[in-house]
Amino acid sequence: RYEHEGVARDGAKMVAAVAVAQVPKITVMIGASYGAGNYAMCGRAYDPRFVFSWPSHRIAVMGGEQAAGVLTEIQRQSAHARGVPLDEAALLAAQAEVEARYAVEASPYYATARLWDDGIIDPRQTRQVVGLALATTLNAPIPATEYGVLRI
Repeated sequence: RYEHEGVARDGAKMVAAVAVAQVPKITVMIGASYGAGNYAMCGRAYDPRFVFSWPSHRIAVMGGEQAAGVLTEIQRQSAHARGVPLDEAALLAAQAEVEARYAVEASPYYATARLWDDGIIDPRQTRQVVGLALATTLNAPIPATEYGVLRI
């Protein structure tokens, strides 16, 4: 319980720090970027100047397995509440369909095709790409800080 409360509190501090930061933000997504973690690590919602992805990146509300599990549990509880027998074969088929859909739609290629990021980069070129992006961001003025001290 206490660990969970500490994680939530510390996560909120991280989100607050990213939200008010006035420095140019450049995000490189390298692995799974699910749910609130995407926000905490300066996802698109925080309007970073650039967002790049590696080919190994995955982005979604949650992982496909977790999403399928949640939907399966909801269907189980709904059937139980209504007193309706559950078709396990149909449930497994629906679960597989959700997992397959997440596998496609969490792909970095799916995301970049919809302009959710600024492109997929070769991991070996990350330093050069981030350096060029940082140099580009310096062409615009950096706003002054308008907040007090953050207690982190």
